[in-house]
Amino acid sequence: MQAVPAGAHHSGAAGEPEVMQPSPKGTGKVGKKGSSKKRTVARSPVEGLLQPVKLSPAELYKEPTSEELNRLRETESLFHSSLLRLQVEELLKGVRLPEKKKERIDAFLREVNQRVMQVPSTLETEVKQLTDQAWLPTGVRVPLHQVPYTVKGCFHFLPPAQVTVVGSYLLGTCIRPDVNVDMALIMPREILQDKDGLNQRYFRKRALYLAHLAHHLAQDPVFGSVRFSYTNGCHLKPSLLLRPHGKDERLVTVRLHPCPPPDFFRLCRLLPSKNNVRSAWYRGQSPPGDGSPELPTPHYNTWVLQDTALESHVQLLSTMLGSALGLKDGVVLLKIWLRQRELDKGLGGFSGFLVSMLVAFLVSTHEIHTTMSGYQVLRSVLQFLATTDLTVHGISLCLSSDSSLPAVADFHQAFSVVFLDPSGRLNLCADVTASTYHQVQHEAQLSMALLDSKADDVFQLLLMTPKPMIRTFDHVLHLHPLSRLQAACHRLKLWPELQDHGGDYVAAALGPLTTLLEQGLESRIHLLAHSRPPVSEWDISQDPPKHRDSGALTLGFLLQPEGLTSVLELGPEADQPKASDFRQFWGSRSELRRFQDGAIREAVVWEAASMAQKRLIPHQVVTHLLALHADIPGTCVHYMGGLLDALIQGLKETSSTGEEALAAAVRCYDDLSRLLWGLEGLPLTVSAVQGAHPVLRYTEVFPPTPVRPAYSFYEHLRERASLLPRTDKPCPAYVEPMTVICHLEGSGQWPQDAEAIRRVRAAFQLRLAELLTQQHGLQCRASAMHTDVLKDGFVFRIRVAYQREPQILREMRSPEGMISLRDTPASLCLEKDTRQLPLLTSALHGLQQQHPAFSGVARLAKRWVRAQLLGDGFTDESLDLVAAALFLHPEPFTPPSSPQVGFLRFLFLVSTFDWKNNPLIVNLNNEFTAEEQVEIRSGFLATRTQLPIMVIITPNDRKNSIWTQDGPSPQILQQLVVLAAKALPVLEKQLMDPRGPGDIRMVFRPPLDMYDVLIRLSPRHIPRHRQAVDSPAASFCRGLLSEPGPSSLMPVLGYDPPQLYLAQLREAFRDLALFFYDQHGGEVIGVLWKPTSFQPQPFKASTTKGHVVVSQGGELVMVPNVEAILEDFVILGEGLVQAVETLSERWTV
Repeated sequence: MQAVPAGAHHSGAAGEPEVMQPSPKGTGKVGKKGSSKKRTVARSPVEGLLQPVKLSPAELYKEPTSEELNRLRETESLFHSSLLRLQVEELLKGVRLPEKKKERIDAFLREVNQRVMQVPSTLETEVKQLTDQAWLPTGVRVPLHQVPYTVKGCFHFLPPAQVTVVGSYLLGTCIRPDVNVDMALIMPREILQDKDGLNQRYFRKRALYLAHLAHHLAQDPVFGSVRFSYTNGCHLKPSLLLRPHGKDERLVTVRLHPCPPPDFFRLCRLLPSKNNVRSAWYRGQSPPGDGSPELPTPHYNTWVLQDTALESHVQLLSTMLGSALGLKDGVVLLKIWLRQRELDKGLGGFSGFLVSMLVAFLVSTHEIHTTMSGYQVLRSVLQFLATTDLTVHGISLCLSSDSSLPAVADFHQAFSVVFLDPSGRLNLCADVTASTYHQVQHEAQLSMALLDSKADDVFQLLLMTPKPMIRTFDHVLHLHPLSRLQAACHRLKLWPELQDHGGDYVAAALGPLTTLLEQGLESRIHLLAHSRPPVSEWDISQDPPKHRDSGALTLGFLLQPEGLTSVLELGPEADQPKASDFRQFWGSRSELRRFQDGAIREAVVWEAASMAQKRLIPHQVVTHLLALHADIPGTCVHYMGGLLDALIQGLKETSSTGEEALAAAVRCYDDLSRLLWGLEGLPLTVSAVQGAHPVLRYTEVFPPTPVRPAYSFYEHLRERASLLPRTDKPCPAYVEPMTVICHLEGSGQWPQDAEAIRRVRAAFQLRLAELLTQQHGLQCRASAMHTDVLKDGFVFRIRVAYQREPQILREMRSPEGMISLRDTPASLCLEKDTRQLPLLTSALHGLQQQHPAFSGVARLAKRWVRAQLLGDGFTDESLDLVAAALFLHPEPFTPPSSPQVGFLRFLFLVSTFDWKNNPLIVNLNNEFTAEEQVEIRSGFLATRTQLPIMVIITPNDRKNSIWTQDGPSPQILQQLVVLAAKALPVLEKQLMDPRGPGDIRMVFRPPLDMYDVLIRLSPRHIPRHRQAVDSPAASFCRGLLSEPGPSSLMPVLGYDPPQLYLAQLREAFRDLALFFYDQHGGEVIGVLWKPTSFQPQPFKASTTKGHVVVSQGGELVMVPNVEAILEDFVILGEGLVQAVETLSERWTV
């Protein structure tokens, strides 16, 4: 058994098989944290595998109890499977607050109530103007930006008239790990004045009220932490956060929200059509003399209204949810669903409160019944969200027919998304942007499709898989610094919006910017989403954070592959009225063009020659539009879309990621296959020509380019029209022939003996070479197993195949003359090479036509695995299939449309998939039905111990996982899982950093400190030296002419000295060590000693290779002769090996 690459030699006793530990399937933020204890190595091949439960006959045939029957009936009607019910129940149990914690929280809330009511009031003689804040103690600052500072009104502090717990804690829908309890402090009427609704007076008083509270509560030893924060990210509405002292500090966060008495403000003054922030006050300008009315301030009015309605909303939810446990479970599941998708936080987030009110709305319209289960409630709400566009058709909880109430249409004029509360005056979705709602709608549609599929991993994908922005969207861009949005507000003339949002230029500019970009990217994107600035906390002695301090504004693009490759934005005809609008929108990029149909149109043409550049056209569009319309320069737009492309670019390609080179090789293969079909003079006709090489399925990491050797660089082998490397020159360029399988028709003339078939095939190989040379003038070189053909600078290796040969190799003749069929290594290998591999290549070629990003994703994945020196443990095909799974089974995401997001998901899949207990089913061409997939999983568990550690099932390989039979070993797979789990957060953090990603190649560099010995190689003899992760600034000439052209001599094929050296090392020292190498230009071979090889062995003359005899306890034993072995490494690699480094503390003799 092979050893673990990381610290392998410290594992258990000799000969004990090691089984990879299962990796946790979900890494969501919900539920309890995983144990930090170290995992122990399993002692048995079946330990840790899921085993069927064994029951006695009496238990097996026992009649079900009435309780069990009721539960089965419930499960059938309320859930779509028993497994889903169990999973949902366990999740709810994990996120709900235990009774003991509730008791401690209740005790703390009583303390808070008591302390708040005891805060001393200021004397009435100390009634101060709002601008006179000298009375504030030095240790506390007002948690509000007071701009402009001058405002009318007086303030003094009185304890709250009432303290009420509001929100999810009271309703029983509060979830861990972040337990927040909201408390409404009803401010006494005496400290408020009639016109406090105007010009932020109410918000100023609210902030001063909190500052006074904070000063006194901070001195109380009951509280471990007293800090300010913004309520849902709204800069005008700070709240005070209180946490307990000591070990309970993380138990709960209590948020204090000062509120006016419910009937204090005249509600008709707070309608969305009214203005409560005067321009003369806010902008310091006198109102225009033309008598035009002040523009309305709908968001400002809404924020005042929200404070008046806190209690009434809690009462409504208590009435609606009441004792209906299923509704509460549904709200909890919806909160988890939103949290995993990062939709619930920040200003304009689709919060838990909103979904609670949505459930109440659906109960009121009888679309949800109080007897429904949590799962049914989740399903009903998702169905409603998926099919209802609240940006067009708003909804209302108001049942009143009062004609003085504004209509839903009036709210649509002021807000993007409309959902009215029971009063008919407050829009609950006032802060939700159209982009955020469309994202919620998109996620709901994906989730409904997933639920309707009834897959057995629905629960895992729907509620336990996190969907961070960088892993969800194909491209993201960061606008940084945020202060540039101030200039954007001026350019876009957003003064009314700034006035309405209290100077928050990020919130004011967000809607117009997303609308602008959606219009410009209309045909290229399916969805545009934006991040919401995080809700910050700060110390009471500090000034509140400025708008620009919330980091960056991040936009995510879900690309539309169909429109992505177009370099043209086609406008209206020149004489159309819309032509001037088009010119105004696109500015200097718009120009008149005549098209083939004779039409003269406005058009915008983007510079993009290669597929990689076309994928990045959105970057050009965004940069141009933001600079033109919003005065945001390109230096502030940090676009994360093609940063990983450099890792799969060829030597001279800086603008292409190789799709064009792969397409050229495939076209050449198509030409060759036509020549083969049309060959005259073969005894049997060609029945099929199939590709069997990664190039022909678009997954070769570095695609071949047409080669034209410089003859002076080589020795000439005249009799075979071939070239040979010269010893005095650097190693020539690596040229890998592309394998093509050529099937010949069946015939009674084929012999029935395996050896005779091989000889007939060899004759066909020779004849094929003759005919291709005679009829088409191609340079060919034939051997008994294949024929190499040089065509247009590409080399193809044609293998003749006879379809019955694998069956003949399976035939076994008994002494009595009976023939039986049995798989042999030779028959399995031949079938894999001539039947399975061409079928797989064809299926993946089709997948590439359907999803153009597949090539980039598969190649990045293979580049990363090989860069970790683990490439030899995995076949090309197995990694291609893992990449294909990301497109065929993308749930809960959509199929990737860029290599970047596909690679991130590859790392996530590798690091979280439970390889031990599940097969990876790759449903190529959608051939598997849902029932067949269930059957495969059942059969997998029954035969688990006979299967390899990594099992990949395809429609043509339903049981054996042929692509992983020879590797990886459990230890190599575990190492890959560990490396992927470490690389993913590092890379995601780099891509989400608005200041720039830094060194993006960092996650591709292998950890070398884990190896026992490092063998350094000479770049002179590494033919693929320039393909290294850190490409060298200079390398050696490899004997190719820069201009491709015809060549009459066959180039040197498959010559890679490091790989040949590696094969020799493994042959000579396979019992003592493992060897790891990056075939793409690696300069280091990593060596790990096998732990078993360092245990003293009894002396035997037949096994002295690599050992030295020593006396131990009076007996002669053998131990590895490390010094001699290291010397052998150098001798075997003479000329190639530069140095051998030993990490001596890693091994002992």
